[in-house]
Amino acid sequence: MNSVLAASPGERLRVLRELMGLTQTQVSGMSGVASSWISDVENGHRDHDDAKLEQIAKATETPIGFFYVQPKSVPLDSLRFRKLASAKRSVTKRVHALYGESYRVSDDLITSQNYPIPPLPFVDKDVVTLDEIESLADQTRVALRLAPDKPIPHLTRALERGGIAVAPMVLTDDSRGDEPSGNDHFGVSYWGGPGDTALIGYFPASGDRDRFTLAHELGHLVLHTFRPRARNAELEANRFASALLVPRERAEEDLSFKMTLTDYARMKATWGVSIQALIMRGAALDKIDDTRKRSLYVQLSQRNWRKNEPVKVGQEHPLLLWSLLERRFGSRPYVPGSDVLAIPPAVLRSIAPTPPARPARRMSDDPEKSTQPEGRVVQFKKRV
Repeated sequence: MNSVLAASPGERLRVLRELMGLTQTQVSGMSGVASSWISDVENGHRDHDDAKLEQIAKATETPIGFFYVQPKSVPLDSLRFRKLASAKRSVTKRVHALYGESYRVSDDLITSQNYPIPPLPFVDKDVVTLDEIESLADQTRVALRLAPDKPIPHLTRALERGGIAVAPMVLTDDSRGDEPSGNDHFGVSYWGGPGDTALIGYFPASGDRDRFTLAHELGHLVLHTFRPRARNAELEANRFASALLVPRERAEEDLSFKMTLTDYARMKATWGVSIQALIMRGAALDKIDDTRKRSLYVQLSQRNWRKNEPVKVGQEHPLLLWSLLERRFGSRPYVPGSDVLAIPPAVLRSIAPTPPARPARRMSDDPEKSTQPEGRVVQFKKRV
């Protein structure tokens, strides 16, 4: 257990409730601790009581150390989300809590084992042009040791090898029991800059959407770490994601005005990028005009492909946090790890899931057989 006291165990109690999506009344019912006491402690109107915190810890299956650990500072104005405008504020608060604890745990695992820190490019001037975004995407490929003009077969693994932790963000929707739900949230990320650790969280969906979300959040790290109030941050991150996944030189070579939706589907199988994103990439690079773009989107709607595209892009599975957890705590790391890291075992299991037993196949030129490869994280050298 971390011996550094948090500024307020009462504030940690509030974080626990937000993390688990519980009201004060629900925690009271589970633990037998009066809701008035919970309210007073959270609001700083009375001192905490170790015995009552023990009751709450037991009822919620949370290590008692959770209430005393020093949280890692993640400035809210630097925390980026990829979400719909319809995303509920209450769910966003839960995501804040989940991401904050995930960042704290990932930072502990990475720094305690001297895993390399990401060597990402960054920008700190007020205005960034579209050409500069394309260039920064190319520089990021270099930083991640990726070929400049080839598809990225496993984006998650490339990020992890580059020192960027990736974690699934899994909430439960009360109306549907234990089904995971992001409630219109796609991704969230934070990086403090050179010398600091980075974490990208994503809400698992289809393989192609997950890859775009990861690339989008990577764009936020590169473009907005030192520009947190950029006016068009989401548009910039989308442009970066497209440029990273389909570099300009290849996009201009492969995309054309004459392409049909079948051609886009074949290209999707090669690049692991959705048909809709490829159409937008073509429009952004003036390979198709607005009339052709609208026509293609009408065809997508007529075929019911807007929400259910053909060509399956296999889902990628993070491995870095699990590997670091296993090295530190053994092959069954969740219980001992949760106690030392001061995090509920269920939360630790969700952000550092046990990897699938079987590796998936590589992306194929056959749209119906396309999927992503798996692989172990490469051995790393300790920083000196």
